[in-house]
Amino acid sequence: MKLFGSKNKKPSQQAYAVVTGAGSGIGRSFALELARRGGTVVCSDINLEAAQATVSLIEQLGATAFSVQCDVAKAEQVSELAEQAEKLLKNPVTLVINNAGIGLGGKFDEMTMEDWQWCMDVNLWGVIHGCRAFVPKFKQLGYGAIINVASAASYTAAPEMTVYNVSKAGVRALSETLSAELKKFDIQVNVLCPTLVPTNIIKNGKVPHKGILDYALTHLAFTTSDKVAKLTLNRLDRNKLYTIPQFDAKLFWLMKRTAPNLYAKFLGTSYRLMK
Repeated sequence: MKLFGSKNKKPSQQAYAVVTGAGSGIGRSFALELARRGGTVVCSDINLEAAQATVSLIEQLGATAFSVQCDVAKAEQVSELAEQAEKLLKNPVTLVINNAGIGLGGKFDEMTMEDWQWCMDVNLWGVIHGCRAFVPKFKQLGYGAIINVASAASYTAAPEMTVYNVSKAGVRALSETLSAELKKFDIQVNVLCPTLVPTNIIKNGKVPHKGILDYALTHLAFTTSDKVAKLTLNRLDRNKLYTIPQFDAKLFWLMKRTAPNLYAKFLGTSYRLMK
């Protein structure tokens, strides 16, 4: 197996990492798991207190972490995060996890332009800003790794989730393109595409049927954010592009890839019956 970069190790081991949206959910789980693997982590979040809480948990593990407030929707703040991270870590960043995201649902014709702007700014542009800030640094370093958090929504295309689906499909397409483009620079890319994971994305987002989704998160999630983070880092270490963690996510992935027209008919029929 090819060893990672000049550091002669797997990308998740002893990483100098930046995690966006690290104040809760999958982002916090990534930060903690990286600390367990000997990493030093810059925990970024729009909510500084939440990021500081994650840092406290990491310090309880005996590892080192730093908190930085950052709104990933603003390119200048992400660029500043990249510069600040190197100063805090006193080393070049070797891994960036573009995790920050928001939830948004509703019928297509009920979504306002403000809804579109908000969701795309965070979910898609936030990831683009992260990649733009760190890819040149990785090229200069001679290696690096990127994990972009998308969603199974990027390919399931569930009704009443248009804006969210489009934002996450963009993240998946970006990750697939970067994976091909950056291989020659020894920069690894992984894109995470889960279905339901118990996090704050439903509570903090603007989504319909919150009661149903809260029940599903409690009883039908099939996994935890800790398990998702660990699996994703393991797959990054094996130089795998996709992480599709749950059974239902894998099933929809298979259906969409093998029988896309049949899947579209199934989706439309199911939605009409539910209504």
